[in-house]
Amino acid sequence: MKASELRELSVEELQVKLKDLKQELFNLRFQLAVNQLENPMRISAVKKDIARVSTILRQRELSGSEA
Repeated sequence: MKASELRELSVEELQVKLKDLKQELFNLRFQLAVNQLENPMRISAVKKDIARVSTILRQRELSGSEA
């Protein structure tokens, strides 16, 4: 998911997206532990998506406090 797509979402939608991504990461790690993971590169992609969403939420938090 691109950062430009994420910037179009509201704060509530971003928080839901972050929760979903964290749950997906948990599931992927569980699959990795029991050797059922089909695409190991998906873990790093989900981690990067979590970082993108967290960064955008933090930017909005900082810009909101300054205004």
